[in-house]
Amino acid sequence: MTEPLDDGPPEGLSPTELRMWEAFRSGSTCDLSESDPVRNDPFSPWPWGADRSVRASVVARLLLSGPSAKPGRVAALKLRGANISGTLKLAGGNVTPYVELTGCRFESELLMPEAHFTTVRMVGCAIPRLEGARLRTEGDLHLPRCRVEHGIRLTDAQIGTDLLLNQIQVRPDRRGRAIAADGLSVAQDLQAELIETYGEVSLRGATIGVSLSLRGSRLRAAAERRALNAPQLSVGRTLYLTAAWVSEVTGNQGATPPFGLGRASRGTRLQPFECHGGVRLDDGRFGDAVDLYRARFALSPREELSLRRIVTPELRFNAQRPEEGRVVLNGAKVVTLIDLAASWPGPGGLAMGGFVYENLVPYEEFPLSRRLEWVASATPEYSPEPYERLATVLRNSGEDADAREVLLAKQRRRRETLPLAAKLWGYLQDWTVAYGYRPGRAALWMAVLWAAGAMAFSRLDPAPIQLDEHPRWNAALYALDLLLPVINLGQEGYWQLDTHWQWASTALILVGWILATTVAAGASRLLRRG
Repeated sequence: MTEPLDDGPPEGLSPTELRMWEAFRSGSTCDLSESDPVRNDPFSPWPWGADRSVRASVVARLLLSGPSAKPGRVAALKLRGANISGTLKLAGGNVTPYVELTGCRFESELLMPEAHFTTVRMVGCAIPRLEGARLRTEGDLHLPRCRVEHGIRLTDAQIGTDLLLNQIQVRPDRRGRAIAADGLSVAQDLQAELIETYGEVSLRGATIGVSLSLRGSRLRAAAERRALNAPQLSVGRTLYLTAAWVSEVTGNQGATPPFGLGRASRGTRLQPFECHGGVRLDDGRFGDAVDLYRARFALSPREELSLRRIVTPELRFNAQRPEEGRVVLNGAKVVTLIDLAASWPGPGGLAMGGFVYENLVPYEEFPLSRRLEWVASATPEYSPEPYERLATVLRNSGEDADAREVLLAKQRRRRETLPLAAKLWGYLQDWTVAYGYRPGRAALWMAVLWAAGAMAFSRLDPAPIQLDEHPRWNAALYALDLLLPVINLGQEGYWQLDTHWQWASTALILVGWILATTVAAGASRLLRRG
């Protein structure tokens, strides 16, 4: 069947197949559907008669070596409501005609690995299995509203423009995969909105030229499989794992309701993206953003929403809080993190070692106390890195006071890991000078100690060490001279003190060094920021 036939139909065709043959030559639709919607539903158990049936071998003959078009027409296979009996075998074939199948029923699997098409559209068809490894299209591949009982395989397929899978329902193959599309290449968009899968969606190493949309979809993992397994996924613009607006009457999806996102029109509802099983997006590259608006992740305690080492300008994390499992951001690099406090999991449910972000933009109020809880949730065991990253981002945005609070929280977490003596010293530092991150407290302590020292020394009338060379005794200046290191106010070293007064002066000197160093450290941080 590699050489084209003459314009006459071959012998042995049924009347229905003759209709299809003639419609092919004129590029018109061969409509075999009925008016009764129940009898016309390809997914119903109602049998279709011989008047609606065409053999797969005849369809393959038309596509691979069909007749020439009628004068002034373009040959195309357009079937509606047809039952295709047998196995449609197009493996390795070069299919040049346009293909459009609407509401058709395939009795056996559809085999088209390594086939080359222009554009293929199968809308609302019942397909036992679609085998399309290394398939190539010049234009689109559309499979909206189809039902596939034993999985779709598009491994290493190359789609010239768009891949459209909206509202498709796919059940798993023998290996638990609903859609196996590792190495898939789509030049423009991959739209898989409002789909339902009952096995793993595998997109390992796939490349999407523009956007990948799974708005409103429901992914369910098979046993020992993830719901979405897409490491090293590359998306030119945005990955949408978000909610979709759905008409309650027709079930059709609309991107935006008539009155904007804030107000849904009557008869519409927002259907969230739902994922029952683990998600793996490790090492992904996304040109614009990863959007998780109102997504639901139903994870078991051992499953993860894994975003390890992803790179994207923007991560929009305002999904619903996972009740179990973990969210893993280890090694991810994000320019802007747009998040919601209520979206992050609690202690033990978040990991973000090496997570780098440059800007924080919360959707709603995200107080610093909740942000510190967010960091603590990611560090069941003390790690300084998340605290230092948060402090750096806050400092770069001009929030110096908040940055100091974060670093203070880091020191308090670190203190819990120290031995008893160091822990006690840490409590003393925290209580007195807050580890130097609140220099005003140190200055206040210096003022209090100066006043106390001045009052204590005012009751003292010490004898000079040298009778002919000493300043006039001044208790306030003497206490300040002891407290201030380096600076000499002309009182210390000229007077003889009793033993207990010597201990008091020594204590003031030591405390003065500690507090003055703390004040100087805080001032230097402010100067460096300026």
